[in-house]
Amino acid sequence: MSVVSCTPHVGRPRAFDMDTALEKALEVFWRKGYDGTSLTDLTDAMGINKPSLYAAFGNKEQLFLKAIELYESRPCAFFLPALEKPTAYQVAEHMLHGAAMNMADNTQPQGCVIVQGALSCSEAAASVKEALMNRRVEGEQKLKVRFDQAKVDGDLPADTDTEVLARYLGTVLQGMAIQANNGATSEQLRQVAQMTLQAFPRS
Repeated sequence: MSVVSCTPHVGRPRAFDMDTALEKALEVFWRKGYDGTSLTDLTDAMGINKPSLYAAFGNKEQLFLKAIELYESRPCAFFLPALEKPTAYQVAEHMLHGAAMNMADNTQPQGCVIVQGALSCSEAAASVKEALMNRRVEGEQKLKVRFDQAKVDGDLPADTDTEVLARYLGTVLQGMAIQANNGATSEQLRQVAQMTLQAFPRS
């Protein structure tokens, strides 16, 4: 647990838990988007003042990117764990069902903070949008590498275009995120996942 002592405008120095503060920031960004989130929104949610925020996390953009790192490392994150599954089909299955369960989870904001952030960033936040787009491309590349290995193992048909397959799966996941943000239920997303899996190539 990371704890930082900061000096507020008045009174004694106070300590705050950086991890908890970052989780609060993530939730605000997730609900309001990058552009829709003000520094006041963040400091109110995190329970700190602006000087403390700058001292601990840097500016708003740096805080957002740290929040994205937290988002990707949460226990319920499903993308990276899926890559460790023994077959390509199980990789896709874990990702799609993980998306269906997590993106429409009523205990948290709906959809995917990365997808929503990339769609809603203004020109003024071009660097944030680019960082999110790069994350998407990196994810598809990791998926392609995993599918390349599946071809070598004979787990995917030899004529499978792994780049297109990775992009296809990424496109479905992004679409599910948008649907969840628009009110789709976990069951509705699970049905999309099942139909996608029916078309998944198998050797």
